[in-house]
Amino acid sequence: MDVALILAARSRVLADLEARRQATPAAVNALEESCSSRTWWAEQWPAGHVYVAGLVAQDVQDALVETIGRWPLCLGCEDLPQHALYIQPDLGGPDPYWVCEESGTVAAALGTLGSWRA
Repeated sequence: MDVALILAARSRVLADLEARRQATPAAVNALEESCSSRTWWAEQWPAGHVYVAGLVAQDVQDALVETIGRWPLCLGCEDLPQHALYIQPDLGGPDPYWVCEESGTVAAALGTLGSWRA
């Protein structure tokens, strides 16, 4: 198993957490737990390496619902109630990106939320 794969996924999700000022200890802990479990997952299914980053992002989203709520929130739809972005493609790869759950608009590639401006 290539450790660089997990480190790259971790880096991309952490960048998005930091971009939205959500890199709290609880969020980073959720990220670390996901990276650990996805390391095992990638060892079991080596052909699934293209899905790891998106799956880590989805894992962190699921974990944060219980502590901070939905993350990351969409910043592009001002006329709608607060709503989240989600990872596409559905399984998280290849080349995962954030999509608005209301409009379906692509917001940013995973790891680049800091460069996205609504």
